[in-house]
Amino acid sequence: MIGLTDIEKRFGDNHVLKGVSVTIAEGSVTALVGPSGGGKSTLLRCINLLEIPTSGTVRIGDDTLVFEPGVKVATKDIQRLRRQTGMVFQNFQLFPHRTAIENVMEGLVTVLKWPGERARERALALLEKVGMAHKADAWPATLSGGQQQRVAIARALAPSPKVLLCDEPTSALDPELAQEVVDVLNKLASEGTTMVMATHDLRLASKIAREVVFLDAGVVVESGPAGSVFANPRRERTKRFIATLRHEQEGGAAR
Repeated sequence: MIGLTDIEKRFGDNHVLKGVSVTIAEGSVTALVGPSGGGKSTLLRCINLLEIPTSGTVRIGDDTLVFEPGVKVATKDIQRLRRQTGMVFQNFQLFPHRTAIENVMEGLVTVLKWPGERARERALALLEKVGMAHKADAWPATLSGGQQQRVAIARALAPSPKVLLCDEPTSALDPELAQEVVDVLNKLASEGTTMVMATHDLRLASKIAREVVFLDAGVVVESGPAGSVFANPRRERTKRFIATLRHEQEGGAAR
């Protein structure tokens, strides 16, 4: 289980997150949605401490870290919590000088010190899971965006994290390639993978997420079961946002 309690994040005078509290159950998929600048990607990155909260509490499983203004948290504590997460980035961030299978193996060999053959077996099994085993020896530059993102998902899953974090995983892809990624994430969700995703993709969020958290101006405006929030939002601000998102995506599909 993941617990974020009273998370505050400031970048100088910019108050990005304002006392955000979210609980994410093990085996569930939670979508963080909201307008650009609303705080969803920052909140996602606070879970694995790519962004250090100004204050608040982050809990993953049995590990809890408390943050206070001006108090430095030990690097080893940050790394211990971070290693329980896998991260999928918007722009893939594969190593261009490594093949697909080498990208998946990299963390297992260099961080976890696995023997090469064991890491290769694990990487190949994950590439099979995401439908990319046939491209194991391909260079990232020869892969489509959807294929690169699927390799990136396999890489994030390699160390068996407790939670998979996805930061706008389909936003850099055209609709056809995005569908490849949606299908893979949907498969992982059906297998009980705990996921938190920041996304503008209504199709992705409505198909995969069990819970939705709508953030605007650094606060949680509304949260609840995905079906309820998308079909019958309670807050007027949520209604306007979802209507705008639907209009934009329907317009994109028509083009």
